[in-house]
Amino acid sequence: MKLLYIELESVFNNEGESREFDYDFSIDDDEMIASPVNVKGSVFNRSGIVTLSATAEYDVSAPCALCASPVNKHCRVPVEHILLAYIGNEEDYDKYIVVENMRLDLDDLVREDVFLAMPSRYLCRKDCKGLCPVCGADLNLGACNCEKPTDGRWDALKELFEGN
Repeated sequence: MKLLYIELESVFNNEGESREFDYDFSIDDDEMIASPVNVKGSVFNRSGIVTLSATAEYDVSAPCALCASPVNKHCRVPVEHILLAYIGNEEDYDKYIVVENMRLDLDDLVREDVFLAMPSRYLCRKDCKGLCPVCGADLNLGACNCEKPTDGRWDALKELFEGN
């Protein structure tokens, strides 16, 4: 696994300075990410504020959460952060990315943004009907003919309505 570290001393110390990057890396600990992640962007110092602005692109291959059909999707995740050089006693570090030794590990930061942007489940389409819980038929292809089980807790109420 290739790690990208960006040396940022010149960016932090020179207003107007920027550093561009365009590279690929693999996220090996997630089976759904089917391609290397391409990261393209820059780190720039504008008016003394150092900002990371990039886009991460990758392909996802996962089963649909309702019917298990394959879902293949191209994803784009914005990676936007304000960077601070490590000073030692700042209290607002949780709002910013702290860069120790003027060196940024971009892979870990992008990996975190990619995982935070992932949905909890993938669907083959918005109106996916899923699988029949009794026979397992794909309800997107048509209705099944199996008899659905009834919940015995409602039998007393059903008898009241059938009696009228």
